[in-house]
Amino acid sequence: MDGVLFDSMPYHAKAWHKAMAEFGLDLSEEEAYMHEGRTGFSTIQIIAARKGLTATREMADEMYRVKSAYFSQFPDPAPMPGALPLIRKMQAEGIMLLLVTGSGTTTLLQQLNEFYPDVFVPERMVTGFDVKKGKPDPEPYLMGLAKGSAVLGRELRADECLVVENAPLGVRAAVAAHIPTIAVNTGPLPDHVLLDEGAKWLFPSMQALCDAWPHFLIDN
Repeated sequence: MDGVLFDSMPYHAKAWHKAMAEFGLDLSEEEAYMHEGRTGFSTIQIIAARKGLTATREMADEMYRVKSAYFSQFPDPAPMPGALPLIRKMQAEGIMLLLVTGSGTTTLLQQLNEFYPDVFVPERMVTGFDVKKGKPDPEPYLMGLAKGSAVLGRELRADECLVVENAPLGVRAAVAAHIPTIAVNTGPLPDHVLLDEGAKWLFPSMQALCDAWPHFLIDN
């Protein structure tokens, strides 16, 4: 969701940087993009371990509360340019859309319904509330395949799908689930970071992917 449907990752990166600093930990805004897609607890564990600390669940909950408070101070993130027109093109072609996100915010459905009406419904969504491992583990995308199978009433195979991802760990998770993956580099990371994780295609923005559709689908 963040970085694909909403231009929200800069806010998340700033919020993580500020929250970590408040607890004596160091996470730059750029590095935050490298952890995008992890569960909050996993991110905190990794950064704390660099200081020789073990992050308890209580510590992580408090840190995530502080991070969320910083995030709430920013303006509401805008929808990513090109995302809704791309979705409408896909819908017109009868493509089923599933959302696989590490986000666990309670306003998730509200935001989606406001900016992407008549697109996402709970039975075709995997969120941070659903997963135990989270990205880069393939679990979220395997759950997505399972939910798609339930909607279709038959097995939805990985090779019938495409993933659109902006995060390196998200790309790794999708590739591990054997789903062909399109990377959109909507953040500050070098292109090779996404390609090195196994993305099959790379676009510089959601708008660029939208402009290339449906010729991209025909050619591939």
